[in-house]
Amino acid sequence: MAPVDGVNGAPPPLSGKKRRIGVMTSGGDAPGMNGVVRAVVRMSISKGCEAYGIYEGYEGLVQGGDLIRQMYWEDVRGYLSEGGTLIGTARCKAFTQRPGRLRAAKNMIMNGIDALIICGGDGSLTGADIFRAEWQGLLKELVDTKELAAEQVEPFKHLNIVGLVGSIDNDMSSTDATIGCYSSLGRICEAVDYIDATAFSHQRAFVIEVMGRHCGWLALMAGVSTGADFIFIPEKPPADNWEKQMCDIISKHRKLGKRKTIVIVAEGAHDLHLNKISPTQVKDLLTDQLKLDTRITTLGHVQRGGNACAYDRMLSTLQGVEAVEAVLNATPETPTPVIAIIENKIVRKPLMEAVKLTHGVAEAIEAKDFDRAMGLRGAEFKEYYMAYMTTTATDQPHLWLPKEKHMRIAIIHVGAPAGGMNSATRAAVAYCLTRGHTPIAIHNGFPGLCRHHDDKPLGAVREVKWLDVEGWISKGGSEIGTNRSLPSEDMEQTAKCFEQYKFDGLFVIGGFEAFTAVGELRKARKDYPAFNIPIVILPATISNNVPGTEYSIGSDTCLNALVSYCDAIKQSASATRRRVFVVETQGGRSGYIATIAGLSIGATAVYTPEEGIDIKMLSRDIEHLRESFANDKGQNRAGKLILRNEHASKTYTTELIANMIREESKGRFESRLAVPGHVQQGGTPSPMDRVRAVRLAVKCMQFIEDYSGKSRDEIMADEMSAAVIGIKGARVAFSGMAQLEREETDWKDRRPKHEFWIGLKTMIDTLSGRPKESACCPSCGKS
Repeated sequence: MAPVDGVNGAPPPLSGKKRRIGVMTSGGDAPGMNGVVRAVVRMSISKGCEAYGIYEGYEGLVQGGDLIRQMYWEDVRGYLSEGGTLIGTARCKAFTQRPGRLRAAKNMIMNGIDALIICGGDGSLTGADIFRAEWQGLLKELVDTKELAAEQVEPFKHLNIVGLVGSIDNDMSSTDATIGCYSSLGRICEAVDYIDATAFSHQRAFVIEVMGRHCGWLALMAGVSTGADFIFIPEKPPADNWEKQMCDIISKHRKLGKRKTIVIVAEGAHDLHLNKISPTQVKDLLTDQLKLDTRITTLGHVQRGGNACAYDRMLSTLQGVEAVEAVLNATPETPTPVIAIIENKIVRKPLMEAVKLTHGVAEAIEAKDFDRAMGLRGAEFKEYYMAYMTTTATDQPHLWLPKEKHMRIAIIHVGAPAGGMNSATRAAVAYCLTRGHTPIAIHNGFPGLCRHHDDKPLGAVREVKWLDVEGWISKGGSEIGTNRSLPSEDMEQTAKCFEQYKFDGLFVIGGFEAFTAVGELRKARKDYPAFNIPIVILPATISNNVPGTEYSIGSDTCLNALVSYCDAIKQSASATRRRVFVVETQGGRSGYIATIAGLSIGATAVYTPEEGIDIKMLSRDIEHLRESFANDKGQNRAGKLILRNEHASKTYTTELIANMIREESKGRFESRLAVPGHVQQGGTPSPMDRVRAVRLAVKCMQFIEDYSGKSRDEIMADEMSAAVIGIKGARVAFSGMAQLEREETDWKDRRPKHEFWIGLKTMIDTLSGRPKESACCPSCGKS
C-alpha cells in the first residue's frame, strides 16, 4: 500500500504526471495475461509511476485489503513463460451493482490509485467503462455518506481506464487478434494434427468441437490451418440443405482418395434458423449416410490452458507498454481506449465503439442477418472464410473462369526452408484448380527447372493434382524442394523452360534469395520475352528480411521454436539460480528473430547486426549482471538469458561472450552458451504461419489472375507485374519490385533499409532493466 497521508487517511497523489496505476485481469483467463501484468508493472516503474496488482479481478477491487498490493520490479520476474493469470481472476456479481462499485471506488482512493489497466473480455471492459462514467457520482456519494472526506477525494476526481482484450475466442471487433487467441489456436491445431494421424491410419472421420459460443474465429482458423473438410461457425451458418452439402463434399474427397475426414464445430454452431448443430448430429450423419467410422472429440479447457505462444507474449508486452503510455497521455476528456492490433500495427480504438460492434455481431446473428454479422467481424475474418471456402473443395464449377482466362501458373520455392511454404503451396494449388487454372510445381528450385525439367520417368516440372497437396497444410520444410541458386546461373536455359512449359504466371515462395531471383527475372525481360508474365513473391523466411513486408511466412514458427528452447534453458538457469545463458539465434544479417524472441522471453540483453557489439557495451552488460545477481536475495526464476544474432559481430562470438561473462563474474555466477541451430527452421508450422500462408497465397493467385488476357508487352510495361505481397503496418499490400530494389533494399546486408522492429530494442532494454549507455561510467560500465 502507498504511504498514507496522516491527515486524510489516504495517500497523496504522485507529483507531476506520475500515476499510481492498477493492473487487473478479469473474465476468463487467457495465455498472455501475465505478459500484460509484467509489461504494465515494469513500464510504470520505468516511467516513475507506481504499479498496483489487483488480485482476483473485480472481486479484489471490491474486497480491497490484501487483494490490492503494490508490485515491484522483481515481483513479475518469470511471468512471461507462465500460463493463465498469476494475479487471478474471478466472477464478481457485487461489481455489477452500484454498491459494489462504490466499495471499489473507496478502495482505489484509499490506495491512491488514479488509473486502471484492465485485461479481459468485452464484459469486463464494459464494466470498466461504466465504472469510469459513474466515477464522479461515486465520489460524491462517498463524501455525502461520510465514508470519505471531501479533501480525500479531491485529488482523485478523474479516473482513466485503458482496456486490453484478453480472450481466446478473438471475439472483440476492431482488433485482428486478442491476447491468447493464437495460443488457443495452437492447442487446437496440435490436437487435430495428432487426431489426423490416427484418422488416416483407420480411414476414420472425426468431429471436433472447439470453443466459440458467439464467435467462430477458432473454428474458422482451425479449419484453415488443418485443412478440415467442413466447418460450422455461428456467423455463417450452412445452407438449409447443409446435411447433403457436407456429405457431398466429404464423399467427393473420399472418392479422390482421401483417407480421413475432419469436421470442426464451434460450440455455438447453428443452422440458418438458429437451431443448434451439435457434434452428435454431425457424427450421426457421417455414420448413417456415408457409413464412416466416426468419433467425436471435445477439446474443452485444454484450449485455454498452457503457456503463451511467442505471438501472444509479444502482443501482450507491446499492448501492456502501450496501455501505460495511454494512461500517461490521457486527459479527463479522453474516451476510454482499448489497445488493438490491426495487421501488424498497435493502435488505440474507442472502447465502447469496439464493444458496440462486438455486441452488434450477436444481435445480427439473433436477427438472422448473417451478412452483417460477417461484416462486423471485419475484413480479415471474411477473407479467411472466403479463402477456406475456395481451397477446401476444388470441385466447384460455379467458381470456374471462362476457358480463355485459364492460366498455367508455376510455383517454385527459393532459398532456405521455412514453416508454411507447403501450406501456401497447397492453397495456391487448390485455388488454381477451383478456378480452372493449371498449377505446375517446379521441384528443387531453379536448378531443378534447368537441369532436371525433362528427366525420365519424372521430371522436375509437374502438373499438380489436389490429392498431391491435400495433406501438406501442416507439413514443415518444403515438399517440392527448395534451393538457394538463382536464375542468373543459366538465364537462357531458364527462359527456354518458361517457353517450353508455357508458364502464364510465376508464384515464388521464399526469402531474400527469392527476392533476388525475381529481381533478376524482371531485369532480364527485355532480353527474354518468356519472363513477361506476372510474377509475385510470397516472403517465406525465418529471417523476416524481405523488403516490402513486415512479416514473412516461417518467422512465427521459428519464434515459437526458439521461445520453447529458451524456456527450457531458462528453467535450467533458474534451477541453479546464478547462471547466464548466451543463446545464438539465426536470422542472417537481420536482428528480427533475436529481437522479437528477446521481447517474448524477457531477455537481459539482445545483440543484433544492426547495432553491433563493442567492448563498452559488453562491459556495461557484465556490470549489470553483477549488480543484478548481487541484489538477488534468493528469489526464484533468477536465471538470465542473453540473445546474440549469429552475425552480430565477427569478433565477439557467442562463445567469447559467454567466456568473458564467466571470467568477469569472479565466481559469483556461471555462464554457458547454447546454439539451437537448425531447430529454428524445422518442425510443424505454427497456426499463424499456416493461416497467413493460405490467405496471402490466395491473394497472390488473384494478383496473377488479374493479368489474364494481357499481352506480354502490356505486362512488361507494368511495373507492378513483378511484385512482393506483404503486411505493411495496418494493411496487406503489393509492392512493385522495381521500386523496392531501387529505394528500400540494403543489398550489402540483405535486408530492408528501414526495419519496422528496430524501436523494439529500446523496449527490451527498458523491461529488462538494462542500463542506458548515458547512465553508465564509460570506463567501468557501472550505472
